[in-house]
Amino acid sequence: MVRVALSYPKIPGSERILPNKCIAFKKYDGTNLHWVWERELGWYAFGTRRNRFDLDEKGIAEFNAQHPGYEDAVHLFHTTYAQALEKIFKENPTYKAQELSVFTEYFGPNSFAGLHKSTDIKELMLFDVHNGHQMVDPETFLQEFGHLKIAKVIYKGKLTGRFANDVREGRFNVAEGVVCKGGSGPELWMVKIKTNAYMEKLKKAFAADWEKYWE
Repeated sequence: MVRVALSYPKIPGSERILPNKCIAFKKYDGTNLHWVWERELGWYAFGTRRNRFDLDEKGIAEFNAQHPGYEDAVHLFHTTYAQALEKIFKENPTYKAQELSVFTEYFGPNSFAGLHKSTDIKELMLFDVHNGHQMVDPETFLQEFGHLKIAKVIYKGKLTGRFANDVREGRFNVAEGVVCKGGSGPELWMVKIKTNAYMEKLKKAFAADWEKYWE
């Protein structure tokens, strides 16, 4: 295992509401796991936002020892995404970089604030791809990866205060909230908006520390 800089950037909260065109994806309440593919080695590494492990027997055992309850994560990735993503990377000239990364959320029906119940059946949800230089923009992500199991699109349109308020008030039937994405390349931006119901759940679970798990 090696410590890495944040494998996925911290997403700003809803104080940054700009009237720009966006795609809002459902935010799944789980743990961010990344998976690394190299043109010669194939899928060779994986980990959390801050730790990376070799995707071999020793690395998987080390990961499982440090993250009890995640033992099915590697199996889920290989049976759900590995071959399909590799096919895209090999056939699409856009993904000619030597190394590429994908990001999934690991969660179950009762996962909450990064905590998981051992008895739950877990799943992975693909929500972003790094093409070796930058994150794939949301429109391209839908076009090139939309046939796979990806985060649900909740809304397309301008990011407005009204939309943000509708999310917070629970009008889009999402438990935690949404992640809004827009732009492309160096102008790619993301904003997360969480529901008031999720805020109340955090307050009840974490009392004075609830803001650590908020936006």
